[in-house]
Amino acid sequence: MPLPDTMFCAQQIDIPQELPDILKNFTKAAIRTQPEDLLLWSAAYFTALSKGECLPVKDRLEMNVIHKTDSGMTPGLLKTLHKQLSIRETCSEEELREKWRGLCLPTVQLENLLSLGSFGSDIDWMEFFALGCSSLGGTLMSSLKVACELLTEDEEGGPARIPFDTFIKLYTYLAHLDGDMPQDHIDNFLRSLQAQVALQCGMIKPLDFIHFEDMSSTAS
Repeated sequence: MPLPDTMFCAQQIDIPQELPDILKNFTKAAIRTQPEDLLLWSAAYFTALSKGECLPVKDRLEMNVIHKTDSGMTPGLLKTLHKQLSIRETCSEEELREKWRGLCLPTVQLENLLSLGSFGSDIDWMEFFALGCSSLGGTLMSSLKVACELLTEDEEGGPARIPFDTFIKLYTYLAHLDGDMPQDHIDNFLRSLQAQVALQCGMIKPLDFIHFEDMSSTAS
């Protein structure tokens, strides 16, 4: 027989003190992130919360996203992945798949990026990040501009500066991945930036390089 309904008065119900704040923060995070699959994302959110890990939450709501691709990737989602996985130089494929799934990104796009990068079980995170920027930027210079905008500590709308050493790693990796770009083109391009970088205390911003002709187009 079904159990009879039990009536409780307000004094009998013990509401955990932290519950309202947990639900409030969760709701704000869901609105800001706009996950494709709310239940899947919610599981990832509360799993990360219980473990004290970086949450799968965008910094802000992305309105009219220009860079959104058919894969579902956006700058905000890639930046969230970066916050989750950049705590170490490498991450495991298992970790990447878990975080990717938690952000409701399609598996086929992940498989394409893993194949393109020929990654093993341990994945160099900045190399994978560079491929993510490439999927958003299209051209080499545009991809590096996306990287600067996501990695910078400048305020939104600022110059989007990043350390030149980081830029070198990203640029060199993507240029070599092209396969047709001569090493002297890579070296000459980086050398041409050094004077401006020196004036900026070792930092580089998109305005320093975006006007250059895409080196991959030059090489081809």
